[in-house]
Amino acid sequence: MATPAPQERILSYKIADSTPHSGKYVPDNILVDKPQEQGSRWSGAHQGTGKQWILLRLESPAILKQITFGKFMKPHPCNVKEFKVYVGLTEDSMTQVLHAGLKNNVEPETFDITHINSSGVVFPTRYVKIEPLSAHGQSFHVSIWHVALKGITESSYVDKMTSDYEEYRETTVLRHILKHLRQRRLLTPYQAVIERSGIKLENPMITKLHESLVLQGNWDRAEQLLASMSDADLFTEYIHSCEPQAVWARLLGTDADGDIPSPRGGHAMCMDPENELIYLFGGWDGRKSLDDFWVYNIREDKWKILSHSTTLEHNAPGPRSCHKMVFDVKTGNVYLLGRLDDADVRAPTIPRHGMAAAPSSATPAVQGTILPSQGMPYIMQQSPLRQQFTPSSQPGTPQPSNTARTYCSEFYRYQTRGIDAGKWVFLSFDTASSGGPPLMFDHQMVMDTEAQILYVSGGRVVDGDWEKSSYSGLYSYTVRTSKWKLLQHGDVNATGSSSSHVIPPRFGHSMVLEPNAKQLYIFGGQRDDRYLSDMHVYDITSNSSTELFSNFTASGGPDPCFTQRAVIDPVYKEIYIFCGLTRNAATGSKNTVLRSSTSNWTFRYDTKPGKWFQIGRHPDTSATEVPLPRFAHQAVYHAPTRRVFIHGGNAGGLGLGVEAAGGGSAGGGDGSTTVSANASVRPSPSPPADAAPSAGPTAAATQSQEGEEALPRDKRLDDLWMMKLKRPGVEEVVRQAKFCIRRQQFREMCEQEEPVKALQFLQNEVSSVVDHANPAEAETFRSLLTHLLAPQPAASILSLPARLSRTTAAPSGDSWSSSLASSRDSSNSRGGKSNSSDGSNGGTWTSHLPGEEERGEGEVDADGDAYMAAPGRGTADTLRGIIDPLEIAASKAAARGDGGKQSSDASILEGPMSLTAERYKQRTDVFNNLLRFVAESQKEPVGDLLDMVNQDGVDGVVDTTA
Repeated sequence: MATPAPQERILSYKIADSTPHSGKYVPDNILVDKPQEQGSRWSGAHQGTGKQWILLRLESPAILKQITFGKFMKPHPCNVKEFKVYVGLTEDSMTQVLHAGLKNNVEPETFDITHINSSGVVFPTRYVKIEPLSAHGQSFHVSIWHVALKGITESSYVDKMTSDYEEYRETTVLRHILKHLRQRRLLTPYQAVIERSGIKLENPMITKLHESLVLQGNWDRAEQLLASMSDADLFTEYIHSCEPQAVWARLLGTDADGDIPSPRGGHAMCMDPENELIYLFGGWDGRKSLDDFWVYNIREDKWKILSHSTTLEHNAPGPRSCHKMVFDVKTGNVYLLGRLDDADVRAPTIPRHGMAAAPSSATPAVQGTILPSQGMPYIMQQSPLRQQFTPSSQPGTPQPSNTARTYCSEFYRYQTRGIDAGKWVFLSFDTASSGGPPLMFDHQMVMDTEAQILYVSGGRVVDGDWEKSSYSGLYSYTVRTSKWKLLQHGDVNATGSSSSHVIPPRFGHSMVLEPNAKQLYIFGGQRDDRYLSDMHVYDITSNSSTELFSNFTASGGPDPCFTQRAVIDPVYKEIYIFCGLTRNAATGSKNTVLRSSTSNWTFRYDTKPGKWFQIGRHPDTSATEVPLPRFAHQAVYHAPTRRVFIHGGNAGGLGLGVEAAGGGSAGGGDGSTTVSANASVRPSPSPPADAAPSAGPTAAATQSQEGEEALPRDKRLDDLWMMKLKRPGVEEVVRQAKFCIRRQQFREMCEQEEPVKALQFLQNEVSSVVDHANPAEAETFRSLLTHLLAPQPAASILSLPARLSRTTAAPSGDSWSSSLASSRDSSNSRGGKSNSSDGSNGGTWTSHLPGEEERGEGEVDADGDAYMAAPGRGTADTLRGIIDPLEIAASKAAARGDGGKQSSDASILEGPMSLTAERYKQRTDVFNNLLRFVAESQKEPVGDLLDMVNQDGVDGVVDTTA
């Protein structure tokens, strides 16, 4: 049972050491927090990025959990920008636990310190080393104003954690020694360490696999152990770690009348996972906002219309787009929040940044679009909204009156169960009036069904002022009490959040809930004119947030993206992202691009900060089975079957037969694409897909900075797709493992058996475990033939043609390759038995050959304590005796004049005599290759003792602080 952690408190410390300081800014200044005093700081003596550090010594060993940096009363160029933190029980052995940055503002910043290693063991700390890497001002002395440390100091707890940590270190060292001994074939000391320490190097089945494969060459038993390892779930962790591949299928189901939801973008979807139902509401079809309500039955592959127009229903929402819906698994209720409707965007406004106020020679006028409700011509302008209009500047155009409008954030619930199933409930006329978010669009909403709490993040505020961008913050809504709570403000400079780190507000982003850790992952989207590529984690329990990536593109993730969609799988600890509009961060381009090929990603968060992988298509998927790239689409995830469902969206011009993808600044969650080009060409803004064409020249032939063709039109979609993520199954893992084993078996057969027998084994047994559709495997399989053609050991000096003439004829055919080509249809009967005996050497752990003395001069004594060189015996002889007694035995046989051969015509000696140093290494390499399929906790430790030695000499140890 785990020891409960005591309460944390502020830790006392002293300055142990530091690099030289500048002037009066001594290290002791950081002990007190005086933000009003400019001199209350430590400053390094060197300007720029020279290596500097300050070392803190805690009053007593502690479990360090947090570090807080105080700041000056106003931004300062000497403020630390980037830094690292190291901890350790001694100042000579320290480990990096934090690499982060500070903002150049007045707010103190707190960071969590890693205090649990990858094996889940808590480690204590006595020394803390802070290494500032840069200051906010170029060529300024870097300064630290104040440092506060927080952690656990209760002596009984810290002593227990220290004891556990030391035991972990001792065990880890011995396991590395055992691994080293076994790899070098020092089996006698290996066995002695195990017997005296009682330490297990690995799962017993892995030990048996090494015994069968490496020591005995018992191939059949090794393959049988693979099945036992599979049954024990030793391969599960590897399967989870494999990058998934996408298999797409378009779903063509309709309702009873043969209808499906019309083409749209910016709609909302949510899923009832228990009944496998997908609910869809509203959106924008290129001309108007929609208010139809549908449900799709996955099991039956059928759509059903719940309402042609919810406006006509009691307490139901009206037409809208860029809203969000979530499904409550516990109650069966659907919650709907947010809106952008036709009336919200028709108020006359001044164009925002990047928009021409009136047509010019550089931006030809677009023919006015007639709005049915007002009958007045307007010009579509480049905007991040779904659709934004400004009054036409053409003479004689009537201007609408500037009528005041109230923007209320309505909140609805739709009930799918019980006696009120099928009815809407109007929860709130305006959530802002009760402490909730204002009217916004392109926000994100998730639900913690266990706690019955909704979380709403970001979104652009709808207030009629399109010239200024305002954003909503992070809110929670408790269903049981019908209460809203502000968690983080929508203005990063405003107060109201107890969190030390405020997530910059945004819209068109993604947010998913990790239900086990109670964390929200928030990333991507747009703020002002910037597409974002940052990722933040908000911890619900502690009401604190941290930044995982300031730029995930630089860490191997997607480009900055807007209206991407994301779903989460808590079992696999993965987030699946389906990109929308992107910008190339590497080129610094402001062009918005809808790429001509799908851009889907996996983010795996089982380790911090996490890893990014692009989702590839499964090899069995043809090009016609893949959906068009799109944005403003919607995605839901069915976790039990690991299936993603994607519907609708805007394909730009891709849906019109244009091969390359174009750019444009998207309109809201629906995102009408307006054309973007390179800096030298400024095309006219694009009207909606069903508007009259532009009177001026189009930009269809222009190229974006990413080299992708700009598009003149939008195409909204009505297609529904299912994506299933495939990983290698257990059977596939076993097959790959057998391929590794049989390759080595064939290699040894080429040295010990007649060539035809080895060839038959290659055609039958090896071929049966090869994925011939995999180019890499197929090439590896073909290359195995070189072992038959390679020079044979001295034991078998006959040339290949002569050896073939001594045996049965080779298979008919024009070439070796023609023989291999028939391998797929060959028999699966197993051949090529092991040459190793199951007798005296079976299962023993020894460095000696049968018949030799069990212990000679200088070897392990009765207690197994140490190897000692006998008097008069040189060091080189001692090492040879330890490292390779089998090879020495073979040399002795060669010295007798028989060349290591038997007197008969057999190829080479059978049994343990054939386990030369080279063969032991070959089998060990195969064994290590098989270990990649095994869970980390079940196998020998990762790494090598040799890695601990510096390149400069054998006496050095790697500096962990480097």
